[in-house]
Amino acid sequence: MVSMNGKGLWAPLLGDELLRRIARLRLVITDVDGVLTDGGIFFSETGEALKRFSVRDGMGVERLRQQGIETAFLTRESSAIVARRAEKLAIRHCHLGVADKKAFLPRLLEEAGVDDDEIAYIGDDVNDEEIMGTVAERGLIGAPLDAVPSVLRRAHYRCALPGGCGAFRDFAEWILDLKTQSQVQQPSTARQKEVR
Repeated sequence: MVSMNGKGLWAPLLGDELLRRIARLRLVITDVDGVLTDGGIFFSETGEALKRFSVRDGMGVERLRQQGIETAFLTRESSAIVARRAEKLAIRHCHLGVADKKAFLPRLLEEAGVDDDEIAYIGDDVNDEEIMGTVAERGLIGAPLDAVPSVLRRAHYRCALPGGCGAFRDFAEWILDLKTQSQVQQPSTARQKEVR
């Protein structure tokens, strides 16, 4: 980690290290409000009424799944709407009402059967910074276009789209594009070893 003005700033990943991390990736963990939604809530006198999700993000979940990469929801909010969205997308790991995401991470990794170098995380606000710092050490992190500045500065990938408008899909496509590149490069590395 590089330090800038007393605040942590993760160094960008370059070439081979980025492709190594992508090649190992098995789980993308996403915050919900501000990533899968625009952060807004239609709130009535009876409580939370509606949240808007992008179908493009849902396709991102499916495209990752087709490549053997699962998605997990991890959010501070306890929302029946989010639970229903997870059910619709066949998300096996949906954790609601998690106040300390960093402390919860080991439990999620164990549940999903993955190591800390096989994950990515996308978040948008200051409550995501601690888990993002942990994931950044060995995994990948992303942020929607409209994430708070401190999160954007730390992301390995800054999405071209805001939360709730395809940011998750953009992150998924970045991962899938890099995964293709890593698969293309692996056979050439194997051939070089055979020649030696």
